[in-house]
Amino acid sequence: MNPLFEPDSIAVFGASDKPGSWGRQLAEGALRSGVDVQLINLRPGQLKTIAFTAAPERPVDLAVIAVPAPAFPAAVDTALAAGARSVVGITAGLAPSVALQIAQVVRDQGAVLLGPNCLGVYDSLSGLSLLWGELPAGDVALFSQSGNLALELGAIARRTGLGFRRFASLGDAAGLRAVDLLPQHGDARAIALYLEDLSDGRALVEQAAAIVDSGIPVTLLAAGRSAVGAAAARTHTGALAGDHAVLAAACRDAGIRLVRTPTELIEACRVVPRVRGRRLGIVGDGGGHGILAADLAIAAGLSVPRPPVDLAGAGERDLSAYAEAVRNLAATGDVDCVLLTGYFGGYSADDPAMAAAELEVASVIGASGGDVPVVAHSFAGFPPTGPSASVRRLTAAGVPVWPAVEHAIEAVAHATTPRQGMPELPSTVDEAPSGDWYFAGRALLPEVAFAAAERVRDADEAVAAAERIGYPVVLKVLGRAHKSDDGGVVLGLRTAAEVTAAFGRVPASPAYAVEREHDLAEGIEVLVGARRDPGFGPVVVVGAGGLLTEVLGDSVVALAPVDAYRAEEMLRDLRIFPLLAGHRGRPAVDVTALTRVIVAVSEAVCRTAGLAALELNPVLVTPDGAVALDCHGENVS
Repeated sequence: MNPLFEPDSIAVFGASDKPGSWGRQLAEGALRSGVDVQLINLRPGQLKTIAFTAAPERPVDLAVIAVPAPAFPAAVDTALAAGARSVVGITAGLAPSVALQIAQVVRDQGAVLLGPNCLGVYDSLSGLSLLWGELPAGDVALFSQSGNLALELGAIARRTGLGFRRFASLGDAAGLRAVDLLPQHGDARAIALYLEDLSDGRALVEQAAAIVDSGIPVTLLAAGRSAVGAAAARTHTGALAGDHAVLAAACRDAGIRLVRTPTELIEACRVVPRVRGRRLGIVGDGGGHGILAADLAIAAGLSVPRPPVDLAGAGERDLSAYAEAVRNLAATGDVDCVLLTGYFGGYSADDPAMAAAELEVASVIGASGGDVPVVAHSFAGFPPTGPSASVRRLTAAGVPVWPAVEHAIEAVAHATTPRQGMPELPSTVDEAPSGDWYFAGRALLPEVAFAAAERVRDADEAVAAAERIGYPVVLKVLGRAHKSDDGGVVLGLRTAAEVTAAFGRVPASPAYAVEREHDLAEGIEVLVGARRDPGFGPVVVVGAGGLLTEVLGDSVVALAPVDAYRAEEMLRDLRIFPLLAGHRGRPAVDVTALTRVIVAVSEAVCRTAGLAALELNPVLVTPDGAVALDCHGENVS
């Protein structure tokens, strides 16, 4: 894919000499690249010393096309005929079907298409800048589905001293997608992604996970994942494992940092080395900065084992106090990372007389932590002209510096979070079972203990089944996802007469089930479910079950399949876990048995063709085991 970022020659289709036009902007960018450039326009003209031609007269490596939509297909054909190996489609307004057809034509010729409807492409080392506006040079790779947002990200980066090694705008992503571009990051120090379409989410996070493992952090800002898909909302599992929950789980497993705002996306590209623990030491040059940093750290899941060091003006009297405080705190053995927060970094910007001393101390701070990473927040070190000399010195010494303390702490928190790892999908070997899911689920999950039950059609069969199972029993109407919501469950039936009478109170149905009743007070109700996400594939969800599912909304999602270790981690992340572990004299339940249920459900959704969703709710977990009391599933429609 080198021709996209490091072309030997460029043809600009739609080149123009009109100031302020796309054609002029692209042509001037191409001419600055230093490679052979051809400017293509049916009308005569020239820009600088390059005359326009109606078609390429020499071979083309990279073609950038900014022509009206009706002329785009012909321009692509012309570029391919001239040997173009990469095509950048600036043109907007193409129907999606037309864009996909053109992308296929490009692929068939062994070339790649970026866009259409994209902002362009940029490479700081090769000097390539085929886009609207300018981006600051640096060492971050940015791949963005939105062109305008990329320009905003560039403005944010420029103000805070960051810049880009490579940039590509995906646009309509008819051809290249983020998963294709990730390996082409150009040895960037960090990768930033803005995406709206995550239909290939699993492949994307698998690719990103490999990059994270190589030591290059990946940060994602995703739009459009706030609404739960209509199909997913039909079950508790779908509601709990909604779009954003699945995305967050996938990013956690892959080690991708998921952020909420454009500023966070850029600020997350200031890289923190992996931190071995969650103990943060804080040095502040004012009480307010130290206290606020401690509050933010604890809210982010970090611990602050020592009160923040408050220099209280000592730094201004002797700037070496900053380095000494950082060094002493790092040497205590009580902290895993040190945060310097406050004014330091601003002396060299505000007081030229202190610039040399602050620069010297900045170098010392860079070496102060030893094996303990040091990070910094400087509210005064980022004047409108860009980062101060001291901030740049800290950065060069390996101490990342943020203009906002919350971004520094969020980065440290992410650096302390172990990556779960991407699970491998097994081969699909089973077909989804037929029949009502209440019983079909038992065939699908032989590893899971279900409550004893029999299928019945009328009151007489129900009474006979109850006699065999043993009272008390439950009567359930089959064929409903939420049986209890519409009177489809009758509890506490202790006699034949009560079973017969129950038939007069439940909705009519072709089939019913008589089930042995378990005392819910003897254990904890848990939901265990799974579904296939359109972008990320099989996922598993664990949460508070029974009537508490909707009330608490307490759930954890993970990419499936999970092993027993990961299943137990999911349980420990639940708010109800203290109840599972034993609370206020209650005995602990059999967590091991529950993990086996979670593993079985996660594997079933992976290996079963045509299975869209599967839900056991509730699973009653007692000190003696785990038993599923209901099952619902959905096949792919």
